[in-house]
Amino acid sequence: MAPSPEQFTRALADTTRLRTLILLESRDELCVCEFTEALLLPQPKISRHLAILRDTAVVLDRRAGLWIHYRIHPDLPNWALDALRALAKGCIGKQPFEEDQKRLAQVGTRLTGTCS
Repeated sequence: MAPSPEQFTRALADTTRLRTLILLESRDELCVCEFTEALLLPQPKISRHLAILRDTAVVLDRRAGLWIHYRIHPDLPNWALDALRALAKGCIGKQPFEEDQKRLAQVGTRLTGTCS
């Protein structure tokens, strides 16, 4: 079930969740290990926030062996996708979002197909 506007905005109200969604907005999917590298946050904290986003149907997860990959939920309503795109555009060049993007670009785990 798609999130209501209130559920969606509550999900985005936390900085960690917003940072994860800004990273996901321009990518097909990311692994938890990629989030930890990009955000410089511990895995349990990132997993806890991704679980909230999953429970509100903002993201969808996929298990691949030991790793869990996340993507924007394909059934997210257009109004929510538009809001997310607008937020991502507004975060360009602003901290901590700019540094998150730079660190993610340097993560080489996708090249090998495995996470550490």
